[in-house]
Amino acid sequence: MKLKTLTLTLVPDRKVGTNPSKLRGFFATRFNEYTLLHQHNCDKLIYMYPLIQYNILKGTPLVIGINEGVEVLQEIFNKYEKIELDGSTYEILEKKISFKEQDFGLSDKFHTYNFETPWFALNQENFTNKYQRMNPSEQKELLRKTLVGNILSMSKSLGYTVPSQIKCEPDLHPGIGSMKGVKIATFKGKFMVNFLIPDYFGLGKSVSRGFGTVKRCSL
Repeated sequence: MKLKTLTLTLVPDRKVGTNPSKLRGFFATRFNEYTLLHQHNCDKLIYMYPLIQYNILKGTPLVIGINEGVEVLQEIFNKYEKIELDGSTYEILEKKISFKEQDFGLSDKFHTYNFETPWFALNQENFTNKYQRMNPSEQKELLRKTLVGNILSMSKSLGYTVPSQIKCEPDLHPGIGSMKGVKIATFKGKFMVNFLIPDYFGLGKSVSRGFGTVKRCSL
């Protein structure tokens, strides 16, 4: 299937910090009337794949809009000239915008993706009581199943029915991340899968806060 995407790159007057949740907080507070910006409705969390996702890559803020999220980003495009993050104000020197219709879904060949940001795959209980007690082959199988589950969940939320088996081969290593000041178990590395995922889409938990951002590796 085809997905409408809008990639918004905000060129700041200086590099910003590496916490995308602060960027999400700015847009959520400034434009609270748009539920897609913050995934809340009457203080209740909306459980669906985020159609607007936030990232900070190499000190540059990046916002991705998908389908209806594209329209929201277009509506607010001219309504801010600076961003305020964690008590600091950054002037936006340039807003780069890229609108595309991208292929999404099962593929007849494998593609390799890199996690540009840590993948938040397992909650602390599953990481400690399950993953760490497994042998390496069992760990790899758990991550494979989790990745496939993430892709299936994303597909369902985007209205795509996967017609046959998703085949995935992870090459990942564990690390430590942080969310809301709490340490969490994360993974970095690459994976191969017979599925087309547009660049900068997120997989796993807390993708709207910048976790699990993928990018296809060049051939």
